[in-house]
Amino acid sequence: MTRSCYYARRLRRRTPDVERLRLRSRVSELFTQGRSAPGSRSIMAMMQDDGEQIGRFKVRSLMRELELVSKQPGSHAYKKATVERLDIPNILNREFDVPAPDHVWCGDITYIWAQGKWQYLAVVLDLFARRVVGWALSGKPDADLVIKALDMAYEQRGKPQGLLFHSDQGSQYGRRSFRQRLWRYRMRQSMSRRGNCWDNAPMERVFRSLKTEWIPTMGYATVQQAQRDISHFLMHRYNWIRPHQFNGGLPPAQAEKKLNAVSGIS
Repeated sequence: MTRSCYYARRLRRRTPDVERLRLRSRVSELFTQGRSAPGSRSIMAMMQDDGEQIGRFKVRSLMRELELVSKQPGSHAYKKATVERLDIPNILNREFDVPAPDHVWCGDITYIWAQGKWQYLAVVLDLFARRVVGWALSGKPDADLVIKALDMAYEQRGKPQGLLFHSDQGSQYGRRSFRQRLWRYRMRQSMSRRGNCWDNAPMERVFRSLKTEWIPTMGYATVQQAQRDISHFLMHRYNWIRPHQFNGGLPPAQAEKKLNAVSGIS
């Protein structure tokens, strides 16, 4: 090796790679904003959305250098069942790919620890791009809770009619008051088979993301804090920022916006 080559190599080792440091900083920032949940695929999608020319291999390498490990859990196996509620059949039948927004909505309830007791969260999801369109939080898992979430979705989406509303067989969705609200909004009702979570899989995915990526391990100190934080996740981060594999890496609201632009819908 010549003397000039030797000193050139030493100089390269001493000179910091400014571009790599910048990318490392951005990866660390996105990982922190996602509360240690995003993996290399999600971070790559978010960086590419910002105009960054970067591949998953480099993101994975940067995460390894930074010792960043996603806290996403592994897959979970659900039991299958074949019992169906006869008066509210499973019309959707796992046909989760729908042609346009406001054709099929899904609803479900989960529980959140806040202020020393369980609070109950109802969410309404538009199946087209997996966008959250309504939600409600309450200390009681009753029909009023799911009605509030439905009302929010109905108002925010411009009072659509003729769509199909699908849920699991929770008693709240079978109550007369909720079914009357669907009738008033001119919506048809569909229910999963009993005990079969895959019949409402997109909703399960929303709650899985919320609980594993966002909600603090020890829950929330107050209900007000829970409301603010959950609202931010569902209506902002999940809808507008978090890449969704179903949409080819686009967040749900961005995917819907792209469709509207293509179809000329304002």
